[in-house]
Amino acid sequence: MCSYIVEKAKLLGSAKGPSGWMRIDTANVYYDHPFHAPLDHALGIDFISEADGGRERVAVELSAASARELAAKILAALATGEVEHGKAARHAPAPVPAE
Repeated sequence: MCSYIVEKAKLLGSAKGPSGWMRIDTANVYYDHPFHAPLDHALGIDFISEADGGRERVAVELSAASARELAAKILAALATGEVEHGKAARHAPAPVPAE
């Protein structure tokens, strides 16, 4: 049974899809049965632009272990990059959640 439980993250960024680069402002994150990955359950992330109607998306499906490894590497890259670049990344404006 699918849970259809989705966590939404507001983003400020870009993603490259089949039509080229696109603005993204939302990540829909869920752990459920995948559509394509050969796994019983997968962490799915759909990157979309809700402001543009959400018609295009870039999606990934990862095993739980892969998702945890990716999360750890994201945090490590941010920490290293902030030190290397004088913490410039910390001063970037955070996206404002929609009410």
